[in-house]
Amino acid sequence: MTVSPNGSCDFVIQVQNLMKSYGKVTAVANLSFNVHKGEIFGFLGPNGAGKTTTLSILEGLQKADSGQVTVLGMDINTQAKAIKQQIGVQLQSTSLLPDLTVCEQVQLFGRLYGRQPTNSEIMQLLQRVGLGEKTAVFPEKLSGGQKQRLALALALINQPEIIFLDEPTTGLDPQSRHVLWDIIRSLRDRGKTIVLTTHYMEEAETLCDRVGIIDHGKLVALDTPGALINRLAGVSSITTSAILPFDGLQTLPSISRVQRSGTQLQLQTKDVPTTLRTILDLAEQNELSLNDLHIKQPNLEDVFLNLTGHAIRV
Repeated sequence: MTVSPNGSCDFVIQVQNLMKSYGKVTAVANLSFNVHKGEIFGFLGPNGAGKTTTLSILEGLQKADSGQVTVLGMDINTQAKAIKQQIGVQLQSTSLLPDLTVCEQVQLFGRLYGRQPTNSEIMQLLQRVGLGEKTAVFPEKLSGGQKQRLALALALINQPEIIFLDEPTTGLDPQSRHVLWDIIRSLRDRGKTIVLTTHYMEEAETLCDRVGIIDHGKLVALDTPGALINRLAGVSSITTSAILPFDGLQTLPSISRVQRSGTQLQLQTKDVPTTLRTILDLAEQNELSLNDLHIKQPNLEDVFLNLTGHAIRV
């Protein structure tokens, strides 16, 4: 257990042996983890891995079958109402009210929390998410990125200690995604705790202080992005579209994994020179061109492949 300098535990979320099933399908399987105050904690995994179900339980939107969950020191089963007053939630898809302006949306959500935010408070919040000039605009006039930032503003109106973001940048263009990343970092810098789910490798690697990789409802790894990548230290990936003999490559001791994705063949190896010589020999034997041979160092996607044996499903 991590303890802060004053001797108190700095966990704001503690999960022990969490279980959740839908009929015969196990969505969350004996999940245990903790979240530190003031960190960006990310869940990474394919669709259907259990990320959203886990967040729904932490937010008090679903009941677990078994296990213990405390949020800000409160039990989710007995103190869900009190917890909801201190968290902010941005769902995968937020339904904005078409007949209310941006400002009116924020006012309404504030009242749902029992607050009466002043015009000054609303303006400060909207400026923080880059919507200061959109106060009188209706949702249909907002871009996808602006709608996501408005949804984030609605999640912040009650000044929460913990902010849950479920795939917050899905469907956004790169520029809008980076704008949202900057906002999330600024919230962390102000002492807020952010828990997010994503299936974007770059997002998890760039944004998160720690990452939990979930597959089939199980936590298969939990650490900082750098530490997870270091597990594959010395393992490089080589990709090519050349139609090399698949079976022959799988038997070579220098190659730890062979996978074909569409037209691309990907090899994982700890011995790049030997593997390259093998590929060149095979290409020459089969009269194949190697115009698109690429070598790269490991990243989170390679970690996921190494741990689960299959590609991210999006």
